[in-house]
Amino acid sequence: MTVTAEDDPTPPEPPRRRTRALLPDLAPWRSSRDFRLMWTAGLVTAFGSFLTMVALPLQIKELTGSAVAVGAIGAVELVPLIVFGLYGGALADAVDRRKLILATEAGLGLLSVLLLVNSLLPDPMLWPLYVVAALTSALMGLQRPAIDAVVARIVPHDQLTAAAALNSMRWQLSAIAGPSLAGVVVAYAGLPLAYGLDLLTFIASLVLSLGLTPAPPAHDADPPSLRAIGEGARYAWRRKELLGTYAVDMAAMFFAFPNAIFPFLADDLDAPWALGLMYAAGSVGSVAVSATSGWTSRIHRHGRMVVLGAAVWGLAMAAAGWLSNVWLVLLCLAVAGGGDMVSGLFRATIWNQTIPHKFRGRLAGIELLSYATGPQLGQVRAGTTAGLTGARAAVWSGGLACVASVALLALALPRLMAYDARTDEHARAVRAAAPHP
Repeated sequence: MTVTAEDDPTPPEPPRRRTRALLPDLAPWRSSRDFRLMWTAGLVTAFGSFLTMVALPLQIKELTGSAVAVGAIGAVELVPLIVFGLYGGALADAVDRRKLILATEAGLGLLSVLLLVNSLLPDPMLWPLYVVAALTSALMGLQRPAIDAVVARIVPHDQLTAAAALNSMRWQLSAIAGPSLAGVVVAYAGLPLAYGLDLLTFIASLVLSLGLTPAPPAHDADPPSLRAIGEGARYAWRRKELLGTYAVDMAAMFFAFPNAIFPFLADDLDAPWALGLMYAAGSVGSVAVSATSGWTSRIHRHGRMVVLGAAVWGLAMAAAGWLSNVWLVLLCLAVAGGGDMVSGLFRATIWNQTIPHKFRGRLAGIELLSYATGPQLGQVRAGTTAGLTGARAAVWSGGLACVASVALLALALPRLMAYDARTDEHARAVRAAAPHP
């Protein structure tokens, strides 16, 4: 029998509901006071951090005139991030995460004081800038696992994807507006004001964080140690779907993160004026996905979306390297940013929905390594390849290598592709144990 629209018992979805499905899901903001506090504190801190991110290398350039000296910032930041990221993960499982967040936020504020004082000296010194960069990286390594680990305690289980989207949108908006504001402040008001504003943002963030609910460790938590870190790594290795999320992210960033060669790509396209737009395009695409992320709560096959998003990232980067029209290149970079955001949202959802409370900090530390070291290594790959083949070839070949590697990982790790939040045993266990804010 043919069913007509009049006979269909399921009415069509109202236009208003379809529209809401494209808007960001604000349920975590409405349901959790702690999430509102953390989100606002993170937004304030991000703007301040971008001020320093622009001001610090500029000050080193002014003091030395050396591109090598400026580039050395990345070298002094990487090792502390790795070491303290792993230790910070173990520490976040062993202490009250709220206290850890407060302590590290206060420490970051003190480092802003050092930068401010040094910038006010008649002859600012160079070495404190590197020391502060290294210490900032260490404190971020200690803090980030605690922040990531606490989300699942303050947001209902079924709202974790929405929380990841809101957090990503906060960061991407800061990544677009922060550097622009920083450029104006540094150019017209000077370095001391930039460092002073960063200090004020840390004070504001610290005040907001004081209102967070205590987040004590599990009663059987292990003290922070190499053994505890190793236990977390072994747990991640046993969970092949988790291993897949780390591996896909590392592969995507290693092969297809060409930011270091954007200046050369802009020259090849005879469009040096587009350099700033190239750096911003990925964030624009990411914000577009975050701002229309209501649909993500309906997805349950999260592993497939991790792979799909990474593949889109690689394909769009390949197209960006192949095309010669600068506007099409910028469009491809924006699409790449959107694909990366899709992959990132569902990676975060798998992590938050399936990792037990006692391991959450240590796994957040491993996660920190996966998304912090991948782009660093990717910049090295892109620069080396560009030196041998040219900038455009380095971009498109890296994009294709990303797609191929992601496809191989999907075949090698079927647990990732088979993951379903509705039936996964780990997701069910974490859901059952999740507190309700």
